[in-house]
Amino acid sequence: MAIMGAMKFPSLKKISPPFLLFITSLLAYGFLIPFTGFYWDDWPYAWIARFLGLAEFLPASLAYRPFLAPNYMLTIGLVGTNPMAWQAFAVLVRFMSGLAAWFALDSVFPAHKRATLTACLLFLVFPGYSQQWVALTHVNQELIPLICYLVSFGLTARALRNPQAFFRYTLPAVLLQTIGIFQTEYFFGMELFRFFFIWAIAAETTHGFRPRWLQTLKHWGAYLFIWIANAAWLFYFYKYGSYQSYAVTLGEDASTATATVASLLSALGDALSKALILSWTQLFSQGAHVFPGITAWLAIGLIVGTFAFLVHTRTHTHSGDSTPRTLSTLFILAGLLGLLAGRLPSWIAGLPLTLQSSYDRFMVSMMFGAALFIAGLLELLRHERARTILSSLLIALAVGSQFLSGNIFRRDWEGQRDLLWQFAWRIPALEEGTVIFTKQLPLDYETDLSLTAPLNWIYAPDYQHGDNLPYILLSPEKRLGGASLPDLEADTALAIRYRTVTFHGSPGKSITVFAPRNGCLRVLDPVYANEALYDRQGRALTETIPLSNPALIRVDAPTPSMPKPLFGNEPEHTWCYFYARAELARQMGDWKSVIQLGEDARRLGYAPEDSIEWLPFIEAYARASQWDEAERLATLAVKSDARVRKGVCQVWGRIHSATAQPAGGRERSEALMSAFECGR
Repeated sequence: MAIMGAMKFPSLKKISPPFLLFITSLLAYGFLIPFTGFYWDDWPYAWIARFLGLAEFLPASLAYRPFLAPNYMLTIGLVGTNPMAWQAFAVLVRFMSGLAAWFALDSVFPAHKRATLTACLLFLVFPGYSQQWVALTHVNQELIPLICYLVSFGLTARALRNPQAFFRYTLPAVLLQTIGIFQTEYFFGMELFRFFFIWAIAAETTHGFRPRWLQTLKHWGAYLFIWIANAAWLFYFYKYGSYQSYAVTLGEDASTATATVASLLSALGDALSKALILSWTQLFSQGAHVFPGITAWLAIGLIVGTFAFLVHTRTHTHSGDSTPRTLSTLFILAGLLGLLAGRLPSWIAGLPLTLQSSYDRFMVSMMFGAALFIAGLLELLRHERARTILSSLLIALAVGSQFLSGNIFRRDWEGQRDLLWQFAWRIPALEEGTVIFTKQLPLDYETDLSLTAPLNWIYAPDYQHGDNLPYILLSPEKRLGGASLPDLEADTALAIRYRTVTFHGSPGKSITVFAPRNGCLRVLDPVYANEALYDRQGRALTETIPLSNPALIRVDAPTPSMPKPLFGNEPEHTWCYFYARAELARQMGDWKSVIQLGEDARRLGYAPEDSIEWLPFIEAYARASQWDEAERLATLAVKSDARVRKGVCQVWGRIHSATAQPAGGRERSEALMSAFECGR
């Protein structure tokens, strides 16, 4: 007790802005650190670091964003390729972004700490940007350049307020501006904030519009030069350089200037509604999807706790501040212009702005403006208690929204690991140079090319740097007819660039896999899982099935090593484990093991969600002359889903035409084909 009495804890009544920002960061993002992992481009970047080396980021970034390579080399060199470490690091970087915003605004408006702190807290938890958990990618691609830009704003303000140290502050301000604006095009419009900030500082000592204008231009000159240089660079890089990501579509879909202006105005109106209204109210639709589950109740508890903490803390922080209406107006105008300018780069590229999707990453260039705008509106309230309660409520709701967004990523991470373990169970090893065709997998935050990285990690763990990428995952519904997959002719030569390595292969050397949302991973093939059985899945998938060659799977290999930090512990052996191993045993012709695996699964109480997964067990019982059990399972499967009758009939047909017949095979299979109306 004496030790506890001697310990000093920070008083909530004396909490500093940086500490408040840190606690808010943990509340919004910290709880899900152990339960989230890699998404989207995180996987290819981690694979490059692990198998090609950090220096490979220099050539790997040239065709996308060439100035980002140092970020990846520095951060991955520091953090490594552990997903949990990246999630923790991302929370730290997000806190640093809030700290950078506070440094910037406190430097510009040192006499208005309450208003600036409100804006920083709103910025820190802005709910329209849900990409926090795509940590490896967005820390480097977005948050680090954003931090550089915000610190640059603060240094510019310090330079203006300390003329004797003007160059000491200006030189690093220009350097950080250069880093922030050249590393990614997202923040091109943010330079307008600097103009506003210089204007606001100049207004304190310079009177009259024209003198203030000239003073602002004078101090903005060096930054304006960098801004123009960046515009020239972007124009060259997109139009004539090696850029290979998004095409500039400005004017391509509009036959007249009027249509272009109308499109722009519509996009800007849409951006304002999403940044200022829908982002902050989406919590209710998010909560409705999970209520009354545990996730919803945890979010409610987090919102209530955060609200109580903020109200108590902020009631005793800067309680005597007063904000002139001119400052509120400046916040609102600067925020509005920043919001509009922040949308321009993605609009020019023809990209949509949708919430709760990968496209809400474009909100990252708008969230500083949104925070300033809303903080300006809040400062118009003259009643201090009402202002504190309303701002705390908005921040708490945003914390809850971020928690619910994070849970979507948590579930996706669980789905990824589960699916990749099913790959390991069903496909112990695979011949190099194999194309893996698939329909869109039941995951929200991965594409075929992003999942190519973990599949190569699993099946080529000893890969040495070379030009040939061993495996590639392709979704024909997205790729067919394009440069990577021009057609499905067996002998078509494929040369698919994967950053700095190339996959060489052909559709003729491929397997097709399918993973429905309500079922297990399956290897499709022309015999046991053919196009007739999966005709409802669309031609893009079914046209690959005749090419699928399960013989490319090395069935006698052990289950591949699955590094725990990436893939977690081996999941509990539920239905999909037994199904995957049964499919593997069927491929080996080991029907006895198929039966044993099915009986083990049923003894443990497991059964398929999709009745089509009974087929290998039905066939195994039939081939073992256990006809009554085969008929019982077939009847159960068809009763559950009438569409499975087609597969059951194929089982009876294969047995009827088999060279090596089980006892009573021909007679019983004929009777069953009649009973199941297979000729109809």
